[in-house]
Amino acid sequence: MLSAVLVIFYAKKCERDEIDAIKFHFATATLVLLFVLCGHGISQEIREDFREYFEEFNVSGTFVLFNRNEKRYTYYNRSRAYQKVSPASTFKIANTLIGLDMGVIPNERYVFKWDGRKRNINKWNQDLVLRDAFQFSCVPCYQDVARRIGKKKMKIWLRKIAYGNNDISGGIDRFWLGSSLKISAKEQVKFLRRLYYHKFLFSKEHHELVKKIMLVETTPQYKLYAKTGWAISDGKNIGWYVGFVEKNGNVYFFATNIETQKANEDFAKARIEITKNILKKINVL
Repeated sequence: MLSAVLVIFYAKKCERDEIDAIKFHFATATLVLLFVLCGHGISQEIREDFREYFEEFNVSGTFVLFNRNEKRYTYYNRSRAYQKVSPASTFKIANTLIGLDMGVIPNERYVFKWDGRKRNINKWNQDLVLRDAFQFSCVPCYQDVARRIGKKKMKIWLRKIAYGNNDISGGIDRFWLGSSLKISAKEQVKFLRRLYYHKFLFSKEHHELVKKIMLVETTPQYKLYAKTGWAISDGKNIGWYVGFVEKNGNVYFFATNIETQKANEDFAKARIEITKNILKKINVL
């Protein structure tokens, strides 16, 4: 009887030792894998402390940043960063690239002629050169560009550049304005990285021209390139501020997306202020 108990005890001990050995080797392998991923891949960090900047303006949203030199993504509200919503006027970045490639926009001196119709944004009620049309976010100017590109070519190009869900079914001059086209904040950052490094099937000259008209702020410390966006989709106000910062030999690509049911007078500036507050907190600005 005693010998039988000893045999059972010894068998269980061996089983435990085997399990412990497996656990040890698995843990070691996991650590090695993590070391490899951290050493050679892209890391990430979650910053829930950025919440205060969104709450200041009574909006929900997300923030994504990619630090080129450190190969690191920084997120606020990471799950939201993967949610596709209307790109609104941030689509003007892609629209300009395609328009340039097809000759619809011949060069940076191109003038969008005012059609004489009075609109509620006074800056649109005049002839505009490319940079001003882009920075003033002239919707009718870029609706004309999209119509001249046409459905067939637009669909082909959006598929080539992998822009969000590539869906233009909402109409050739409306699909990006709270309609069928959707893109996530993470995808916005990936798109900007590819733009910066001339990864699309456009000429280097056209990549550089789009970057040039995105420049909004220059200081001795940094250069800020960006584009705003605002659309109403499914009864919600969707706001964007996307772009990149060049500073001290590094590039920081970012996308801020905000949302609220009812926009107040601060909604337009909230997109920019939230982004700048975060960038200042992490010493990018």
